[in-house]
Amino acid sequence: MKTRIVSTTVTIIMVLGLLAASSPLASAIETYEVDPEHSAIVFRIKHLGITYVYGRFNDMSGTLKIDDQTPANSSVQISAKAANVDTAVAERDDHLRNPDFFDAKKFQTISFSSKSFKKLDQDAYEVAGALNLHGITRPLTVNVQHTGSGKDPWGGYRTGYETTFTIKRSDFGMTTMLNGVGDEVRITVSIEGVRK
Repeated sequence: MKTRIVSTTVTIIMVLGLLAASSPLASAIETYEVDPEHSAIVFRIKHLGITYVYGRFNDMSGTLKIDDQTPANSSVQISAKAANVDTAVAERDDHLRNPDFFDAKKFQTISFSSKSFKKLDQDAYEVAGALNLHGITRPLTVNVQHTGSGKDPWGGYRTGYETTFTIKRSDFGMTTMLNGVGDEVRITVSIEGVRK
């Protein structure tokens, strides 16, 4: 009799374990790959204290892991190649790639990796992490807006996020021509991710 009770108890525990493992709470994290054709890293910097020059980094890559039920479990990693800088002026882009600025051959990748993900309201999050630029890694905290989610025409599912923040390039060792090209750089990152 005692053996039967123990056996029944073990069976119940195993069934409950399987149910928990297959429940929505146990598999709440969804993984998205960045769609580079519908994502962007755009920057703005002052020229001669007069006006702004805009540029972007083409072909962004990365991964989003989103847990709507427990946002603290969410994370983001994104990166871009410094050589992919594009300001629509070839001569200027070549200068930006050289050691005066990005030194793209030596410091090939610009990246951000989150360390914490905090929900502020329905569609807003505070994301803290580390930005690596020009071989220097510094902490960075940004406010991120969820811009939408839904099915695409090809049977997939997508989600979008956007943030705008400002850094100083001198904080990352990029000090050339500070008298002519601004120190503060405003950066907008817009991500569209495709669920895996």
